[in-house]
Amino acid sequence: MRKAMAQGIGAAVLAAGLMIAPVLLGPTALTAARAACEPGDRADNTTAAMAKKRAESAGYSQVRMEHKGCDNVWHGTAMKDGAPIHLAVLPSGEVAPEGD
Repeated sequence: MRKAMAQGIGAAVLAAGLMIAPVLLGPTALTAARAACEPGDRADNTTAAMAKKRAESAGYSQVRMEHKGCDNVWHGTAMKDGAPIHLAVLPSGEVAPEGD
């Protein structure tokens, strides 16, 4: 009887811990980019396909848009003059290399 009661209490404590953990730890998908977002930030209507087209028009090939930041800048990878490069497509439409 005591063993069953202890197991029931243990299960209840575990369930309570699982319920409260997300509140204490925050969302699991929290990234540095997402953490930098402000509650009032507004996403524009640009899509990855639109950003890819802008990059290709600027002379980049094999363009892969990976994510869009809170500042509406699309980030991705591409090839330019035969070399791999990280790039950013700004909301203004400007395409710029980024990183090292």
